[in-house]
Amino acid sequence: MSCADETSLGARRGIGRALLADPMGLAGLVIVVLFLSMAVFAPWIAPYDPIALDVKAKFQTPSAAHWAGTDHLGRDLLSRIIWGARLALGIAITSVGIAGGLGLILGLVAGYGPRWLDGLLVLVFDSMSSLPMIFFALAVITVLGPGTATLILVIVLVSFPAYARLIRTQTLALAGADFILAERVMGAGTARILLRHLLPNVTGPLVILLCMDIPVVIMLEAGLSYLNLGVKPPAPSWGNMLSEGYNALRQAPHVVVVAGIPLVLATLGFTFLGEGLRDVLDPRGAGRRWG
Repeated sequence: MSCADETSLGARRGIGRALLADPMGLAGLVIVVLFLSMAVFAPWIAPYDPIALDVKAKFQTPSAAHWAGTDHLGRDLLSRIIWGARLALGIAITSVGIAGGLGLILGLVAGYGPRWLDGLLVLVFDSMSSLPMIFFALAVITVLGPGTATLILVIVLVSFPAYARLIRTQTLALAGADFILAERVMGAGTARILLRHLLPNVTGPLVILLCMDIPVVIMLEAGLSYLNLGVKPPAPSWGNMLSEGYNALRQAPHVVVVAGIPLVLATLGFTFLGEGLRDVLDPRGAGRRWG
């Protein structure tokens, strides 16, 4: 193992230890790992088929047979929550990952490229950011129709300008640094400077922002699904479960409660983890959590 590899490994271990030492970061990490485990192992840990109907058992309260009760069609709510975690995290991670990658590339190009290209890309970023998120989402869904692919496309289009602007700002701040100027003098090409020097130094803030945006995407997916504009039934979306529970609120209030709990926990988990990562990766921001 080279010295560079040993240094990188030591840095990763240091980040891990610092994150585990932070109570908020540790709590967020535990919650996120639990939800990720639910999503990955859903076929093995879900007690029932999430879309199997048993109308005779509809609106059952939590019991030994159905730990979270059943909905208006007799479907097991716990199984639908577990499979809903796979659906929600799959959409959130996929869309945020694509938007983050696109923003990273465009931000580096804007920050280190020629000024005319920077101005053109900033115009695109500002134009996209000025569109109201919900109205833009509704317009795209109206044109393309509701569905998982449309939802991912909407999230990518809404999210990538903010990521690109963040990376552009970081790149502009680093472009005039002494070590970048030294690399230029030594004849390093643009690709080497971008990949070896700029990329590792701008990804930290992006990772924090991506982690903080995952619960926002989960809530957006749930909200659109609640309005029947997101994931189509009978897919076990948390938003679909909330909509169905609201329609039967007087008959079975436990459905809304059970469907709302994973949304709250997922939001808290990713938010706490993002706060912990911010304090670890950006020590200058530590202490401003409550400010």
